[in-house]
Amino acid sequence: MTFVDRVRISVRGGDGGAGVAGFERVKGRPRGKPTGGSGGSGGAVVLEADPGAGTLLRYARRPHWRGGDGGHGEGDLRHGAHGDDVVLVVPLGTVVKDDDGTILADLVEPGQRVAVVTGGRGGKGNAGFVTPQRKAPTFAEQGEYGEERWVILELKVLADAALVGFPNVGKSTLISKVSAARPKVADYPFTTLSPHLGVVEVSGREFTLADVPGLIEGAAEGKGLGHEFLRHVERAAVLVVLLDPTALQERDVADQLEVLSAELVSHAPELADRPRLVAVNKIDAIDVERLGDIRRWAEAATVALYEISAITGDGVDALLHAVADEVIRHERSAPDREGFVLHRPLGPGFVVTREGDTWVVAGRAAERAVNLADLTSPEAAAFASDRLAKIGVDQALRAAGARAGDDVRIGELTFTFDPHLVGDTPEKSV
Repeated sequence: MTFVDRVRISVRGGDGGAGVAGFERVKGRPRGKPTGGSGGSGGAVVLEADPGAGTLLRYARRPHWRGGDGGHGEGDLRHGAHGDDVVLVVPLGTVVKDDDGTILADLVEPGQRVAVVTGGRGGKGNAGFVTPQRKAPTFAEQGEYGEERWVILELKVLADAALVGFPNVGKSTLISKVSAARPKVADYPFTTLSPHLGVVEVSGREFTLADVPGLIEGAAEGKGLGHEFLRHVERAAVLVVLLDPTALQERDVADQLEVLSAELVSHAPELADRPRLVAVNKIDAIDVERLGDIRRWAEAATVALYEISAITGDGVDALLHAVADEVIRHERSAPDREGFVLHRPLGPGFVVTREGDTWVVAGRAAERAVNLADLTSPEAAAFASDRLAKIGVDQALRAAGARAGDDVRIGELTFTFDPHLVGDTPEKSV
């Protein structure tokens, strides 16, 4: 299965259904009681964390998603059905970002949800506009369009411990020996092209261990393949740095540790304080003299070094016990890593700008005020005009410098501004 851990998808809420203007048919009366039903609201697009999902591949193949549209209202007070929500399941550990990089949600718990876009509100039928003063309205609302945006999904693997190291240090071999994970293993760089997650059991204790693809110097700045997977290290409670003392690596173990530490901190400064174990692998492939040099370096540098061979199993149990100890210690001392959903405050109801000779009023409140089915009707136009005045559009236009006779555009409607009237009669722009 192809592993995909970052995608950009387009999401749009369903459109709301239109309301309808209808009247009860009564013999001898051309217009009886208003009975126009309202339209149904459009469906939202919701992301839900699911333990059964392991990759974002589905969304790389299909990047466009839309909620169901609401049904239109009908006569006899029949309201339109609400559009269906579209629920997209994502792996635990998925971070949801806006296109500008704002984090909207961090989904780490099973069933945790966030609605990334909402559906449009259904339009009211004329029965919804009846008041003691307005007994037989002849107008109805159109349905609103659903929200639309692009969002970025980033998967950060949830692991208790993460193996980090240069390519070919034996991370994949180690995780395949101590868990049921079966990554591909070969003697060439970048064998691991995606993170692997395995469950390790040692003396009745279990922890999850992630094999993060090999890093190289400059990975945090985008070099090599490691920079694509550094994000998976962020959630690990414990880091296990694996060093290779053989001639396969151009650097000695001291340089490897220095470079890897710098790359981790460069990517995320908080990793400097993350519990860390250092292990030198492949001790079966070096001579006693070389091993002695490594031990003297570790003692001088005060590095608590674990000597292991992923191939023969030497020293592996001691390392796993140490990892399990650190995982338990971290769980007791560190706060829970809870997910969250950002609740953004509503923006202003509208804003007034100038485009050439036309004043533009943009915002859901203003667009909702004129969202009527037929604004050529004097009654509907007067109602829309009163709505605009109540939310302050007339006052805002005057404050911005609009004068009588200026063109004003709201959505697809253009009308002539007259500050001496309570409202103005809109006409559809051509």
